[in-house]
Amino acid sequence: MSGHDHEHEVPESGGRLAIVIGLNFIITLAEVIGGILSGSLSLLSDALHNFSDGIAVIIAWIAIRLEQRDRTDRYTFGMKRAQVVAAVINAGALVAISIFLFFEAWQRFIDPQPIAGVIMTSVAAIGLVANVIGTWLLHRGSKQNMNLKAAYLHLFSDAISSIGVILGGLAITFYGVYWLDPLLTVLIGLYVLKESLEILWHSLKIFLLASPEDISVDEIRQAILALDGVKGLHHTHLWEVSEHDIKFEAHVTVEDQLLSQTEPLRQEIEQLLAERFGVNHVLLQLEQEGASCDTLDLT
Repeated sequence: MSGHDHEHEVPESGGRLAIVIGLNFIITLAEVIGGILSGSLSLLSDALHNFSDGIAVIIAWIAIRLEQRDRTDRYTFGMKRAQVVAAVINAGALVAISIFLFFEAWQRFIDPQPIAGVIMTSVAAIGLVANVIGTWLLHRGSKQNMNLKAAYLHLFSDAISSIGVILGGLAITFYGVYWLDPLLTVLIGLYVLKESLEILWHSLKIFLLASPEDISVDEIRQAILALDGVKGLHHTHLWEVSEHDIKFEAHVTVEDQLLSQTEPLRQEIEQLLAERFGVNHVLLQLEQEGASCDTLDLT
């Protein structure tokens, strides 16, 4: 057996995350007060969304710290899947929030309420500035980390919704079109629901040990079989322990020779998987012809 592990650095500093958390709780308080005073459902929905943003970033920070812990005999993979758990929690919370917003918006369509557009617009503008700052702080890390991407999408969607609330507030102020408030709520909810379901599905596939979507198991199999000395391949498995931690294991049947002479072949296979397919942990059992079945399977 052989393998390689590569640790990943924490993509964002604790300082940046702390700033984002503080900003979101300040926005939440401001929008709750503003929503109550103005009677705006979209502003209250934005406040609820911002509160979930703050919780999302807290969970992200905790998950990142857990992922850095050393492996133990009890947790032989370490706590790498803590980030996947956090992403599921974040995305699941957003799905629930979206459904709640749809219900509340429907009630407003049925029974429109007068709204103070000036207060609605002013508070939403404050939220927009804070969300843009938070989005910028998490942008870099969101490209490298699924859990931070979930938190980043919280903030990004809130920035977009703040723009919508501002425009809606201006329309309500000058034209009295109160139906825009529940309409904005529905649009915000639809966007959040779409992004959340994508993250949730990706996270669940990792839990189910699915192979990464961008890596073909058949291509890996054919590439290994094309190497000199390889006669067969079976008991093949490809899965993600966590994001960016892809593992591969297989039994490789080799030409009749002493197994002690197959180390160069093992290294060649590991290099192929790392460079061509991005697999960073390889477990191989090399067998002589006749020692096991040479059929190809995924069991």
